[in-house]
Amino acid sequence: MPRAASARNAVAVDVIVEHAAWRRAIADPVPLLRRAAAAALSVVRRDRRRKRAGSIAVAVALIDDRAMQKLNRTYRGKDKPTNVLSFPAAEAEDAPRGRARRRPIGDVAIAYGTVRREAEAQGKSLADHLAHLMVHAVLHLLGYDHETDLEADEMEALEREALAALGIADPYTRRK
Repeated sequence: MPRAASARNAVAVDVIVEHAAWRRAIADPVPLLRRAAAAALSVVRRDRRRKRAGSIAVAVALIDDRAMQKLNRTYRGKDKPTNVLSFPAAEAEDAPRGRARRRPIGDVAIAYGTVRREAEAQGKSLADHLAHLMVHAVLHLLGYDHETDLEADEMEALEREALAALGIADPYTRRK
């Protein structure tokens, strides 16, 4: 009987670094983003209320605030940058099937300036904040949301679990 693939092996993350400041701040963000996506997938696989998560593929663009503001204005009607946006993939009938294929779940954009400012204000490393935002975005792409208090509690619990697996402190604990 074939063994189930680990979450790490079940995740493909393609990264485009469109803003050079990302590479100056984090020499190679790709492994970090892959680990974060795998941690998110791992906690979702343990959530028995969800359908089987399977193997996934995510595309990530590491951009600047100006590009993020344009995306946020175009797709959300908000004329300001934000830290992360996720764009779910359409369910296609010809989507890859089978064990060896990864199902594209969507695209993620993450803005350097906003993320750097937030990390500094929250007293955390840029890498830890980037990992948190990647976990958050992947959870969105897998169908989780935080529109209601109940949804927010569920999503935050999954984020905490995924981040703990990465050795990252709980981002929702208030600092004194």
